[in-house]
Amino acid sequence: MDAENTIREIAVAARKAAAKLAVTTGARRDAALREAAAALRAGAEELKAANAKDLARSEEFGLSSAMVKRLTLDDARIEGMAAALEEMALQVDPVGKTLAAYNRPNGLRIEKRRVPIGVVGIIFESRPNVTSDAAGLCLKSGNACILRGGKEAIHSNLAIARALRAGIEAAGLPAECVTVLETTDRALVPAMARAQGLIDLIIPRGGHGLVSAVVEAATIPVIKHLDGVCHVYVHAEADLDMAERIAVNAKCQYPAVCNAMETLLVDVAVASRFLPQVAGALLAEGVELRCGPRAMRHIASACPQAVQAGRVLDATQEDWGAEYLELILAVKVVGGLQDAVDHINTYGSKHTDAIVTQSLAAADAFTAGVDSSSVMVNASTRWADGGRYGLGAEIGISTDKLHARGPMGADDLTTYKWIVTGKGHIVK
Repeated sequence: MDAENTIREIAVAARKAAAKLAVTTGARRDAALREAAAALRAGAEELKAANAKDLARSEEFGLSSAMVKRLTLDDARIEGMAAALEEMALQVDPVGKTLAAYNRPNGLRIEKRRVPIGVVGIIFESRPNVTSDAAGLCLKSGNACILRGGKEAIHSNLAIARALRAGIEAAGLPAECVTVLETTDRALVPAMARAQGLIDLIIPRGGHGLVSAVVEAATIPVIKHLDGVCHVYVHAEADLDMAERIAVNAKCQYPAVCNAMETLLVDVAVASRFLPQVAGALLAEGVELRCGPRAMRHIASACPQAVQAGRVLDATQEDWGAEYLELILAVKVVGGLQDAVDHINTYGSKHTDAIVTQSLAAADAFTAGVDSSSVMVNASTRWADGGRYGLGAEIGISTDKLHARGPMGADDLTTYKWIVTGKGHIVK
């Protein structure tokens, strides 16, 4: 196929839709979100039938059980997608919001207002609910979107798109606000990433290989949703029972996602008490522990059978920067708070990191020192999520610093313009 011309045709139609969206009211876009939610519910059987075709090919594509779980659309997930669209409709309209306004001494009125970005391209892998979330957030923020999902979810994604477009048209807006590419030809990815003047922003969501390929090909701005090498640091003044609950939740509640803990750091002051305690709880959940030397001494003496069974191993240098996305955890004893901060800033991915402590001073030092998009105090890393932050849903979790960082909601899909009002002002 001619990937460049295919993307050009789609993007030209999307730009026309984006121009119409940019001047619609928030109330009208919210009505479209509600209509889209209704269309998802009405089309639930069609969505599940399309999803069944994808699930039937999951073995052919070599998907893990975790990936199959992400791929599956059941009644609960469809309802969740519809409810997320309705929650977006209830939120404050980000478009037209005044960020700053002031008068200059010469009488000029200066205003800085949020406006849509335009056309947003989103490239993602096997989670079909991303189709609905991404389209909804783009619609809420006045953007048209072009979505390219993975081959493993193509039937599901296209069925979701049909439902969304039907709802959008029912609200009187152009269907081209949302386009899901009908083919998963890999040539479309670099074609999207090079569509200067047609697509304004690319957001890749997926594995390291996908994100790197988009970044390397791109000649337009990219916001990366990259690795989630997340840490929990148990401080010397931590409540150890709380620390155990947080560590087990951060690793085990859903290990296949980017905000799951991958490394547990334990302060040397509490290591002898805490590590035997938490190791037993983690091993009971089926976690394999990869331990630094000091951590190994404490855990091996408390859990010799797990060592013999090969479930407690010596960590390698590669483990400190690993994103496992499964029930494997690196464990290290650190010399204090600064040692923990240094380790995180060296090996982390600027995603989400947590401290467990009863010391306000330690919490403040940690949140100031750790260079990550989300920093938790006495809370699981699993809270790093747009929905849990009250954003309704998220377009992704940016590990960049510009232009958005952390969970991205509708506000993060806007840019701004300056409005300057005078009374015949001229420059002399």
